[in-house]
Amino acid sequence: MAKKINIILLLILTTSLSAKTIEVCQDCAFMSIKQALNHSQAGDEIWVGAGIYYESQIIIDKPVHLKGRGLPIIDARGEGEIITIISDSVTFEGFQLQNVGTSYLSDWAGIRVKKSRHFLIRNNVLKNCFFGIYLEHADEGEISCNEIVGEAKNEMSSGNAIHLWYCNKILVENNQVSHHRDGIYFEFVDDSQIKYNISEDNIRYGLHFMFSNRDDYYKNQFRRNGAGVAVMFSKFINMWENEFDHNWGRASYGLLLKEIYDAEIQNNSFTENSIGIYVEGSTRVNYLKNDFIQNGWAIKISGGCLDNRINQNNFLANTFDLSMQSAAGSNSFDGNYWSDYNGYDLDKNGIGDIPYRPVKLYNYLVNRSPETLVLLRSFFIELINFSEKVSPAFTPEAIKDQSPSMRYLKRKL
Repeated sequence: MAKKINIILLLILTTSLSAKTIEVCQDCAFMSIKQALNHSQAGDEIWVGAGIYYESQIIIDKPVHLKGRGLPIIDARGEGEIITIISDSVTFEGFQLQNVGTSYLSDWAGIRVKKSRHFLIRNNVLKNCFFGIYLEHADEGEISCNEIVGEAKNEMSSGNAIHLWYCNKILVENNQVSHHRDGIYFEFVDDSQIKYNISEDNIRYGLHFMFSNRDDYYKNQFRRNGAGVAVMFSKFINMWENEFDHNWGRASYGLLLKEIYDAEIQNNSFTENSIGIYVEGSTRVNYLKNDFIQNGWAIKISGGCLDNRINQNNFLANTFDLSMQSAAGSNSFDGNYWSDYNGYDLDKNGIGDIPYRPVKLYNYLVNRSPETLVLLRSFFIELINFSEKVSPAFTPEAIKDQSPSMRYLKRKL
């Protein structure tokens, strides 16, 4: 065993001693990136000077550090993928990649990482790429501090800014993505983190992930996307301190949860969305200490949702705070602050003395007949809501906050 370790150390030392620096520029011995890669060896650094390089189909098949000086531009002129990484331990940073072109069969990308590990992609700008950064069967890598701007016109003819498929232990951090189909897309991606990203003005979702488990999403901003964020068919998901803002439309929401199990949704803000959170068939999800501000519906829950906790949240000036299409079941709704709560606190302990019923009769009517929305804020609606409050007949009796907070609950940031 000791002999094997010594051999490995010797190989590492030999590689580091033989590593060299290669320069690429208009006046250098190497004037193209492909040419420099062909003459490089494992461990080499390749420095690319400022300028425009009209290249595509660049394959990185050895562990090298490829770095740009002065943000050199690699322009594919619509002829295909630009960078394809198929080696472990590759660093690619400091470039502007543009004009990949569209392919519905090959999903051309600005940067593709395929069956690789320990890679680093950072400080790049990608413009007008069909897919921005595309990972497939890649593990233990980092995508950070990139700006990815697409020119998507519709869902069918556009790709995603950051796309991960069958990956593990990936960090996606401090990226700014916009004008693609989905800003960030995860499918079969486990044990990974998405943090400090801004995903905005995408046609479909700011974040879209499916069949991905044990992932953390925090301190991201998702705003003005077609339908917000969709999280589906996953378990052990943690989402905290994110912002879901200004996702408006007939079928739009800040966050969609579909068949999610054992998740923590904490300290997020949902502001001016058609629906703050829309939930289908999700169990053991904790919605704690979130802000719901001026949404159409703050939370809209369909059937098949059990053992969920909606506690210690702030509901401020939403048209509807809560919609439930089933009985309360084993779900909890206690300890929230509701701006529409008109109760009292005689013992001054900060908790309302009478329960709050967040599901109004008008909410029930709109769910059954959406056209009744035209009556919003009319005196008639105020009258029927008051009548239902005095003598409940249609709204679910068990859905109530037994200990409503009298004060706004400060959210941890």
